[in-house]
Amino acid sequence: MAVLSILRYPDPRLHRIAEPVREVDARIRQLVHDMAETMYAAPGIGLAATQVDVHLRVIVIDISEARDELRVFIDPEIVQASAESKVYEEGCLSVPGVYDEVERPDRVTVRALDIDGRPFTLEADGLLAVCVQHEIDHLNGRVFVQYLSRLKQSRIRTRLQKAERAVA
Repeated sequence: MAVLSILRYPDPRLHRIAEPVREVDARIRQLVHDMAETMYAAPGIGLAATQVDVHLRVIVIDISEARDELRVFIDPEIVQASAESKVYEEGCLSVPGVYDEVERPDRVTVRALDIDGRPFTLEADGLLAVCVQHEIDHLNGRVFVQYLSRLKQSRIRTRLQKAERAVA
């Protein structure tokens, strides 16, 4: 397994739409393992393949306190979303140090394949529903800051670019 490099906003590769997985094979399973290791090392609670510059529809999530309940979603698709929405404070491994409130449906039903290529359906609410939607957004080329005002987006972009220059 390997810890992969995470793309940072406003990298244009974060806006590339991920392709469906043709076959869940050893290469995809290795990607899942590497993504999980990367997510845990960051540390984070979710990671989309897009964030590690692999443009395939794969996400990993673990919202457990013990960090021992890894969930794998290959070719995830939200098939139903509640009319009720809720505001959560979100952050992102691709937008380090930035947290802001985003309104999303409170419950979603997602259909996907597991690490063995078996289909499953999951009803998620609360934090899990937020994570699923946030990570699927990445697969669709969308970063959570795009839900914020243009002024906030501009400030975030400027702050991250300054931080990047300070490290270089």
